[in-house]
Amino acid sequence: MDVKSGRVDLSHGSGGRAMAQLIAEIFHEAFANEYLAQGNDQATFAAPAPTGGRMVMTTDGYVVSPIFFPGGDIGSLAVHGTINDVAMGGARPVALSASFIIEEGFPLADLQRIARSMGEAARDAGVPIVTGDTKVVERGKADGVFISTAGIGVVADGLELGGHLARPGDKVVVSGSIGDHGVAIMSSRENLTFDTAILSDSAALHRLTEVMIAAAGPSLKLMRDPTRGGLAATLNEVANQSGVGIRIEEDAIPIKAEVAAACEFLGLDPLNVANEGKLIAVVDPGAAEAIVAAMRAHPLGRDAAVIGEVIEDDQRFVQMTTAFGGGRIVDWLSGEQLPRIC
Repeated sequence: MDVKSGRVDLSHGSGGRAMAQLIAEIFHEAFANEYLAQGNDQATFAAPAPTGGRMVMTTDGYVVSPIFFPGGDIGSLAVHGTINDVAMGGARPVALSASFIIEEGFPLADLQRIARSMGEAARDAGVPIVTGDTKVVERGKADGVFISTAGIGVVADGLELGGHLARPGDKVVVSGSIGDHGVAIMSSRENLTFDTAILSDSAALHRLTEVMIAAAGPSLKLMRDPTRGGLAATLNEVANQSGVGIRIEEDAIPIKAEVAAACEFLGLDPLNVANEGKLIAVVDPGAAEAIVAAMRAHPLGRDAAVIGEVIEDDQRFVQMTTAFGGGRIVDWLSGEQLPRIC
């Protein structure tokens, strides 16, 4: 990355290679410490004495456009996304904070709607918003409203999850259909209508992760929510972090027919479309059947499925195969399809 004369562009926030380079060469270099080196969506650390135990902390920013979309809004999204980042570390979310940057002229009625949506989402999840901050900037200095959040949680003793723990032979599980959120956002942004309404899948996943941890115990290696960059980017991150390859059976990935049709219309690959109420997990092969069964008993995991496995691969590729034996290879952290057949 050309730090001396380069400038930030939109690719630096897209979840791909450019974003990974930005984080590694700017932020990790400047903030270097053992917690950032974990490389997950949250940091796990020991609570100070005399409390003991371990805690998790995460932070995130929300700049979605439009701010109101089918199935949710920027407020509920901020709550769900922060809770999910805590939950992916195997933690029980305890509390949230919220900070607002509001553009001059933003309608108070919209701000109230967003705040009420956040409050309702937090109450439904049982995770209160306990502190916050508000700033107002001049007209034209923000896109309506930006929300920054932070969340903390508590990890049970003996539970160790992380993106570095995937090993060849492990199974890859997804909690349900992919692409719903991203397609809902883009359809709303472009004023597109389809025969069947496509709603965001935005949801708090911590109760589902509790079920998964109870079912799989130490056989559960890691969990991730495939947000920016979608399923493909998330799998690539795991492959790179663990130094392995991942082979996915593309036909096994749950995708709603209306989402697949919308992606085809928009020229998108569902594997690269954001999700806000789904997760992937990597688990020991012997526990895959039990964890899928437990997930399917929960409303947010009823379409859970094993979609692939971890393999040995020094190149750290994610291989997408089909029932017909063909496939494609997705370059790590870029989402680019290479001109090669698996």
